[in-house]
Amino acid sequence: MSVDSLGDALPRVMARVRDVLMPTYIEIGPAGAFALTMIRADLDAVTRAMAEDDVVAMLRAYENLKRYEL
Repeated sequence: MSVDSLGDALPRVMARVRDVLMPTYIEIGPAGAFALTMIRADLDAVTRAMAEDDVVAMLRAYENLKRYEL
């Protein structure tokens, strides 16, 4: 069993949310607007945390991003 580091897992979950989930929410139109707002806020938070090297905030954002589903 292998364990990913946050440095490996975070970009992967960001890509899944950005490339898989967001287009689906965009496609459904106004019904997806609330979810898109939440997703964008979490992506902004993780980008800020990465820029500031704030590991605690990165972990928090990672956990938030993992929870998004279709």
